[in-house]
Amino acid sequence: MSSVLSVVETKLASLPLSVQLVMPDGQAVGAPDASVRLLIKDRSTLAKLAAGHVGALGEDYVEGKFDVEGSMRDLMRVAAAILPGSPIEAARVGRLTELIRRLVSVWRHSIERDARQIQFHYDLSDDFYALWLDPRRVYSCAYFRRPDMTVAEAQEAKLDHICRKLDLKAGERFLDVGAGWGGLLMWAAENYGVDATGITLSRNQHAHVNRLIEEKGLQGRVRMELLDYRKLDESAPYDKIASVGMFEHVGRAQLEGYFSKLRRLLRPGGLILNHGITAGGVDNAELGAGMGEFIEKYIFPGGELTHISHVLEHMAEGGLEDLDIENLRPHYARTLWAWSDALEARLPEARATLQGEQGERSLRAYRMYLAGCAMGFEHGWIALHQVLAQPRPGGGDDELDYPAGQAYPWRRDYIYK
Repeated sequence: MSSVLSVVETKLASLPLSVQLVMPDGQAVGAPDASVRLLIKDRSTLAKLAAGHVGALGEDYVEGKFDVEGSMRDLMRVAAAILPGSPIEAARVGRLTELIRRLVSVWRHSIERDARQIQFHYDLSDDFYALWLDPRRVYSCAYFRRPDMTVAEAQEAKLDHICRKLDLKAGERFLDVGAGWGGLLMWAAENYGVDATGITLSRNQHAHVNRLIEEKGLQGRVRMELLDYRKLDESAPYDKIASVGMFEHVGRAQLEGYFSKLRRLLRPGGLILNHGITAGGVDNAELGAGMGEFIEKYIFPGGELTHISHVLEHMAEGGLEDLDIENLRPHYARTLWAWSDALEARLPEARATLQGEQGERSLRAYRMYLAGCAMGFEHGWIALHQVLAQPRPGGGDDELDYPAGQAYPWRRDYIYK
């Protein structure tokens, strides 16, 4: 163990900020006025520090094997510095490995498993999420039109950005796939006059949004259903569809079927906006250095990342034509840091909300998750893409004549003006 400690001491000396380790016996290694102090309770953590296995270190923190004194922002600077290499570098896999990946993805994403996985995350506690999300509880990347925006203002800007891209009009039938706590659903109904339907697999979100609908008197024009996207009725197509922060839960092997389902739910000439997290690397389905395993175990079971190039491929296979693509990666880094800062500022309230030993583990997991994801977006290891699409033209009309049934304008100024 002394040789491992020697490796750790060498690493500490090369870090961009000062770190002190305090051993179980009270021995201190590093500067006494360090920016970050790690209070080691289990010496097995030292081997993970030496190897730069930050995902395993995250697990050790959740399990109480060490504590942290210092800011999460400084801790993430340390984490990025000790990585042995890029967490998005992945060797190209052979056909057998790719087949095994596909079979595992299919197995992980049955209707029943997806429901359990979504409820594991989103039904943790509405009160907990309310502590660090904006008042609308928009749990996806915000859009900072101005640098001085608060996260609440930037979330409203994001909701409006989506509605503008979809060119929503009063009376149109609008579907929100994975509607969360109803932020986009309500914004579209109240500001654009659409007839709005949302779906979720979260029981808490379903109950919350239906309370909002009743409070706002929107019954008859807005509805929220507890429903898997695969069970949506295709007999009455929608004019516009949004899917925000949802397709990450679909699974790589199901993406073609997912996009094909959305296409069948859309009228000819309608528009789809898919907003979701994408992989920074072309071939990796999760972050390396154990970060993907950490998220799978504690945060998003069943989540799978896909590079934007593969997303566009699956969209095309599903019968959709991409029209506009925007990468909001830096916006998500800022959003996540805002969430992380908000949670850090209210840790006592969070502990009161998530009570007991399991509650403490969940809180520690979310502290690492929010700050770690902010770091990931800052470094470009993960990204966030909005893709506007339409059903692929099937012939018959001359597109140069801009047929009346075609929803997509030829120019982008309607989005940004």
